[in-house]
Amino acid sequence: MDGWSALVLAGGAGRRFGGEGRAGKLLADLDGAPVIQRVVEGACHVPFVEVVVVTGADNSRVCAALAGQPCRFVHASDWAEGMAASLRAGIKAMAPGASGACVFLGDMPLVPPSICPALAEAAERAGYAARPRCEGKPGHPVAFARAAFADLLALEGDRGATGLLAGRADLAYIDTADRGVLLDIDTPDDLRAAAWAWKACATSATSDRATSRGALPKP
Repeated sequence: MDGWSALVLAGGAGRRFGGEGRAGKLLADLDGAPVIQRVVEGACHVPFVEVVVVTGADNSRVCAALAGQPCRFVHASDWAEGMAASLRAGIKAMAPGASGACVFLGDMPLVPPSICPALAEAAERAGYAARPRCEGKPGHPVAFARAAFADLLALEGDRGATGLLAGRADLAYIDTADRGVLLDIDTPDDLRAAAWAWKACATSATSDRATSRGALPKP
């Protein structure tokens, strides 16, 4: 991950979930911690040079929810424009000379952090970007090589980088069976599904650690 930064986009109002002014999806509880904290904790488990959180509608509450996390914040004052505003703010705030940026969405807490080094390597090899793919569907996070930065800075509106990636020959995919790369939280039902999946992952990880210590028999 030499020279790579993580950008966590946390600027939207989450209107489908509850909207601005209420405890929206990024601040909703996921097994004892806010959704956005789970996302940032995952990014911080990867040896990025830095983890930059881009805030917007819930700036003060998101910052408060992440107090003590090893990340820094940048506020996208034009967040209401859409995802492009958050991307522009994040790219501008990154460390000078960054080799690339792995872009996480603040409402996707089940992304497997372990896939990030492979994404960064694939993006550098392809020359532009790389993203995970599960069940034939593109997922997140998306790793952008430095060659993509100028295009990201020129984005406008609420479509994010989807248009930039369409049909590119210099975009790589990393196939994975982990559906966490697809699962986002837009509604309360999505949160309930994420909570179930989170607990299942936590139970599996606990069992794996116990097995490695000899506390449980191997399956």
